[in-house]
Amino acid sequence: MNKRIYQYALGACLLTGAGACTTQKELQLPERISTTVTTAPAADTISLASFDRIFQDRYLKNLVDSALLNNYDLLAASRRISAAQANLMMARNAWLPSVNLSLTAGVDHFADYTMTGVGNFDTNKSPNINDDQRVSDPTPEYFAGIRSSWEIDIWGKLKQQRHATMARFLATSEARRLLTTQIVAGITGLYYELLAMDNELVIIHRNIKLQEAAVATVHIQKDAGRATELAVQQFTAQLLSTQALEFGVKQEIASIENQLNALMGRLPQHIERSAVSDLVDTTNRPPAVPSGIPANLLLHRPDIQRAELELSATKADVKAARAAFFPGLTITPYAGFNAFKAGLLFKTPASMAWGALGSITAPIFNKKQLKAQYNISTANAYTAFYEYQQAIVNGYQEVATALNKVENQQQAFSLKSKEVLVLQQAVSTANILFTTGYANYLEVITAQKSVLEAELALVNTRKGVYQGLVSLYRSLGGSGAR
Repeated sequence: MNKRIYQYALGACLLTGAGACTTQKELQLPERISTTVTTAPAADTISLASFDRIFQDRYLKNLVDSALLNNYDLLAASRRISAAQANLMMARNAWLPSVNLSLTAGVDHFADYTMTGVGNFDTNKSPNINDDQRVSDPTPEYFAGIRSSWEIDIWGKLKQQRHATMARFLATSEARRLLTTQIVAGITGLYYELLAMDNELVIIHRNIKLQEAAVATVHIQKDAGRATELAVQQFTAQLLSTQALEFGVKQEIASIENQLNALMGRLPQHIERSAVSDLVDTTNRPPAVPSGIPANLLLHRPDIQRAELELSATKADVKAARAAFFPGLTITPYAGFNAFKAGLLFKTPASMAWGALGSITAPIFNKKQLKAQYNISTANAYTAFYEYQQAIVNGYQEVATALNKVENQQQAFSLKSKEVLVLQQAVSTANILFTTGYANYLEVITAQKSVLEAELALVNTRKGVYQGLVSLYRSLGGSGAR
């Protein structure tokens, strides 16, 4: 049982104090994620360390590289990371004092029955001041210097806010990695689907030639009186049906190419890809994967790491909201030139002024708002905890589903390969029997139809294996080994 998966269960309990732990349900996971299919291990089983080698097609790599550079969703995600980085910079420097250059000018007229008004009048009558020190009425005020404000982080509020911002910045990076994994997996899946469509097209072309030969043969037999017009019509109808399949596959190819181009941020164009090297290769079995995968590999998934970081951020939000209830200490020093006559502003040292004010403020009448913010932060923390647990559950089921899909499609591929071999032999047998008069045309048509369907099904089964591998690649966070 991986400790990191459960470490936040206790952390969530501490959000609101004792008693909250009883509301948490710990998630119990096995050590390994295994398939439900019991089979002997394949000789070509790949290791998790070399998991990426099944996606080494050079055309596929070019498509992926192009998407990583030009996909608009990824470009937007990069800008979101830049914004999060700017927020992080602000949070990191929040504990530092603010220092501002201040140039101010103002004027005041004091009433005669105020302390300042009486004081200024009395000062102007004093024999101890010179003309420069006499106060005019109204009284100007000029200041040029530096003013500062510094909030002392006594209770760690700024520290927790900084921690929350850092966690959310990292979560934004994980979100981009998640998007990258999804785009790479999407392109890879579409690429193998495109290859399967190419293979289907080749199979259809091959069967069209076989069926054209059958139509020609039945015409000859009709002319010789050994076949009827009905046989000619049946063979011709079968040929037309197979020819129609070609255009459906071509439409699928065009659709997949357009989807790939959209993921790469470009307008529709031809997709360069590997050529179909074999019509129906019943011996080249796709690679298998280990039957059991360590459960701790789930922690490498970007969505789980993002959920973990978001949980950490919300816990920091709760601590910062709690610290807001305590008194705050702020120091506001200043230093500069100060005078009530513009001509005397920079006359030193007489116009030099400095001062500092320290204030302690504690919330009294706004505690309802602070309490509401604390409750919001606590609710968000619990929400993040449940989302973190759900992300682990989702990751586990995705890996388990992908493992089972690969294994089941492997078994189906093995059986379909044998079926295709048998039906290919059946077509040859049916043709020989038909030409010698031992089989009717319906048996030939049935044999040709069956082998076409079986060959197309074999291609789709192989495609299913690779789609399962792509799903496993994505469900493991983009790679089986970190």
